[in-house]
Amino acid sequence: MANIEKQSQSSFQTALYALSLEREAAAPLHVQLADALRRMILTGIAPPGARVPASRALAAELSISRMTATTALDQLTAEGYLETRQGAGTYVASNLPHISPPSRAPAPGPEPDAPTAPLPFHPAIPDLAAFPHALWARHLERAWRRPEPALLALPDPAGYAALRDAIAAHLSAWRGLNVSAGQIIITSGATQAMALAARALLAPGDKVLMEDPGFAPMKAAMRDADLVPRPHAIDTDGFDIESAARDCPSARAVLVTPSRHYPLGITLPLPRRLALIDWAARNGAFIFEDDYDSEFRYVGQPLPALSALDGSHRTLYIGSFSKLLSPALRLGYLVVPVSLLPRFGPALSHHQGASLVPQPALANFMETGEFAAHLRKMRRLYAKRQKTLLNALAYHLPDHLTATPDPSGMHIVARPGPALTKPDTVVGQQAEQVGLTLRPLSRYFSKHPQQGFVLGYAGFDEPTLEAAVKKLAGILSA
Repeated sequence: MANIEKQSQSSFQTALYALSLEREAAAPLHVQLADALRRMILTGIAPPGARVPASRALAAELSISRMTATTALDQLTAEGYLETRQGAGTYVASNLPHISPPSRAPAPGPEPDAPTAPLPFHPAIPDLAAFPHALWARHLERAWRRPEPALLALPDPAGYAALRDAIAAHLSAWRGLNVSAGQIIITSGATQAMALAARALLAPGDKVLMEDPGFAPMKAAMRDADLVPRPHAIDTDGFDIESAARDCPSARAVLVTPSRHYPLGITLPLPRRLALIDWAARNGAFIFEDDYDSEFRYVGQPLPALSALDGSHRTLYIGSFSKLLSPALRLGYLVVPVSLLPRFGPALSHHQGASLVPQPALANFMETGEFAAHLRKMRRLYAKRQKTLLNALAYHLPDHLTATPDPSGMHIVARPGPALTKPDTVVGQQAEQVGLTLRPLSRYFSKHPQQGFVLGYAGFDEPTLEAAVKKLAGILSA
């Protein structure tokens, strides 16, 4: 059956089962049902050839006797609106010459936009084609074919217990964090984790220090939580808490990306990490550590998280699966120090957590070791793609853009060379017209913007990256 026919059949059955027959009305129930069916046929809701439910099913759905349903169907068959097919059931008559199908104008208003595939060089997009779709489907089917009682009960606002266990094990192996499942709260992403932490620990109007440049959605999450973000310019070593605290001594928290600054890729050195922890302990403040893609490190092991160093337990760790697997999962998490957990009780009672549907599948995916194997595979693939992009830039745009290898991540930052005189925002607009997503570096700054581009490479194969650089060369050399 064609999709349009299936949709028409579904719409007819939905309208039919939504009927409300009045038992106190003067007209008998079988007359009401026949009139309603006749109107559906005349208005095109029940198109010619549509199958009518059997009298037994119709009676059960409308809470009427089978005799009432049979009488109504027989009446419409006698009138020629319905026809019976031997051994196949009852259908709306296919030949009703006195009925012209009404033209059903679409409802007023805009049509939804069709989804579009990410364009090169969209940052922070994993290779969605390399997502283990078959494995994921098996884990989903296994979890929900015969769901365990925990999946049928009211969901825990902190998330599915087995997934929290799996995340704790992953953080121990990959990030050097010794945490328990009870410290982990599942969220729909990093920004929701930030909003939850703010609601539990901070008050409206509190100031939160953050890196400049930085991740705009996190700044928006702070404002949505009635906080006051205070961006502070980083230097060649990243975020300097001593300088930032002098500019804003009343700050109650700081948001940082210490393992790999977003978007510049700087790793915060140990002295500055220790200074951050000391500042939080002395001031009763909090550190929000956004660790967004540290698993993708191409040289050596992933660096330990800042949270692993914090003996004062003032650091909250934020993680996400959007870049590790797929943004469509809408899954992230927040790791809360044990001493701060009591403060999350009221916030959790209003926490609209992530969908429970993918959580058991992800838990199984991690417990079987398939998640770790996928990360290792992607790490090798992304390292190769970064090299391809760097070589293409050096070959096609040696005087326009300069970029250096990055030991980790999913994007690089390209700075303007001597031959590039246009502002990065202008180049970004021109690139969009030829099918490229070129994020101007200047847009990431609150003050004193720098010129350049954030070029994502993880989600695009080598030929696509080569072709995209050639397109970009055509723009810049025009």
